Amino acid sequence: MTDRIEELLDEGVRNRVFPGAVWAIGGAAGYDAHGVVGVLDPDDPQVQMASDTIFDVASLTKLIAVWSSVGTLWEEGALDLARPLGAFWPEVHGYPLGSVTAHQILTHTAGLPLRAQLKNLYGTDLQEIREGVLREALNRTPGEAVDYTDRAAIILGFLVEHLSGQRLDQFARERVWEPLGMDSTRFGPLPADVAGRSAPTELDQDLGAHLKGVAHDFSARLLGGVCGSAGAFTTLGDLSVFLRYLLDTSGAARQVGFGTPWTKESLRVHTGALEPARGLFWHPAPGADLSADVWVHYGFTGCGMWISPQQERWALLLTNKLYYDRDRSPLTAVRDAFRTLVFD
Repeated sequence: MTDRIEELLDEGVRNRVFPGAVWAIGGAAGYDAHGVVGVLDPDDPQVQMASDTIFDVASLTKLIAVWSSVGTLWEEGALDLARPLGAFWPEVHGYPLGSVTAHQILTHTAGLPLRAQLKNLYGTDLQEIREGVLREALNRTPGEAVDYTDRAAIILGFLVEHLSGQRLDQFARERVWEPLGMDSTRFGPLPADVAGRSAPTELDQDLGAHLKGVAHDFSARLLGGVCGSAGAFTTLGDLSVFLRYLLDTSGAARQVGFGTPWTKESLRVHTGALEPARGLFWHPAPGADLSADVWVHYGFTGCGMWISPQQERWALLLTNKLYYDRDRSPLTAVRDAFRTLVFD
């Protein structure tokens, strides 16, 4: 399998799907296999991609920061997923969002507006952005349909801050990342000495250079780097620790705020007959049979992570695909083939 994965990813580099990639597969005990292909930056081809490269993981922020923090509050009894937000959150009481539950937001069935370009909607003042996100009218009746939107994570990030009295980055760092030893994980922008080993992403027309150590996601940049939907930077090693923990049912690492109960609750379908099926922020891997119990989440910059409790296996594929373009189809084909090699 390892040879076939390397062939798949080498072909991806040759076909300019991504400049480079790092990957790993394993279980609760650690790595089964891992590897590196390609270069960090095509403009400097002497610098190879490395196992400790730092990636802007975009929407994986939703899992490593927001999903884990919400799970911590849920396991502590500080958050009832079925209770309307307006019943305990004064900022949304009397507004449309007040009738929505955290469970509906986690399953993308809350009927939230699909638009998420915060600057175009609410300007640049941070308080006005927050009020705009929390007080805008819904797009649908809650529970009517599954509509993926970045707003879900942005709202839950604000909810974590309300319930904990801490900024999202501080809560995630103290309650999840530091206890797990995810020492390279943080919200950006990265300090210069750390940004040097980060993978560049999209070309910024204003700067005339590829973004490096600065979040690609504009909403994250607008909010100072800390945003529920994007903005986290991390490494293959840190994400492998995170996924290993999700498969560890021994309770050995329970100094972390969330554990097996939250993971088990999240990795099952909560949307009934509605399509596409969703767990709690996780979703069944496209192309995989539901009975295979393979769950996935992707990041727009080119990263993805999969987990299967049934197979006791996880997988990671981190790339800086966005360096080249926004065409998703070539990367989708690579991801599907990678998932098939690992889990089928």
